[in-house]
Amino acid sequence: MYIADQTWPELGDYVAESSLAVVPLGSTEQHGPHLPLATDHLIAEALAREAADRTGYLCTPTVNVGVSPHHRQFHGTMWVDPPQFRDYVESMTRNLAYHGIDRVVFVNAHGGNVQHLREVGRRLRDDGTMYAIEWMWDESIPDLVTDLFDHPGPHGGPKETSMIMHIARGLVREGELDSARDGGVVDLSDDNLREHGARTFYDAIENSENGVFGDQTDASPEAGEELFEAATDQLVHLLSWLDDQPIEDLLAPAHVDPQPGSRR
Repeated sequence: MYIADQTWPELGDYVAESSLAVVPLGSTEQHGPHLPLATDHLIAEALAREAADRTGYLCTPTVNVGVSPHHRQFHGTMWVDPPQFRDYVESMTRNLAYHGIDRVVFVNAHGGNVQHLREVGRRLRDDGTMYAIEWMWDESIPDLVTDLFDHPGPHGGPKETSMIMHIARGLVREGELDSARDGGVVDLSDDNLREHGARTFYDAIENSENGVFGDQTDASPEAGEELFEAATDQLVHLLSWLDDQPIEDLLAPAHVDPQPGSRR
């Protein structure tokens, strides 16, 4: 159920019966010469909407711009600074709590958002507002990703390329797959990313001239469909599990009991 397609009486009926919502989040950032800047938010929205359609749970509009300053050197990349991102997502999610939602899954497709969504979830749980957790699609199916691709890459690689081939194939510049591979970094293990144990880089361009990693020529729409179905199944199972949990079991545990005889 997509919230923006409903009327307010219909949403009143929903919250009278259910208290769960999914919030898709991604980014608008470079994904190499072969993928659109929309890659992450297209994946997040497609998965969230599909899982919501299959389960009947509520899905909100997508947050399309995320924490992406590490891609800023590439044309068109947009980003918000972490404090503003956290505050925006928290404020938006508190809207849902006001209307009766007490548990949320952040359906995320951008690695730069992860730690900030975790922080928002902690804020909301610690003050007793709701239980909100971050879910990253490829982390839900790691074995399938490694089975399908020798070099999946953390960004703009064949796993994301395959997903976009499945979701919106017309946006993939398939004639650029070879140049994406050849101008990027295929195997991160071959690159020296640390000096004496220290991570010495901040931005993607410091490691990849065209901003992407992995072997994009391994991508296919068939692999994308397999990834999409497997990730959707995992999300559906997560939503079902979360809906079954008593809210008192999800919110922050109480402080441990004082020692006997402490008179506190």
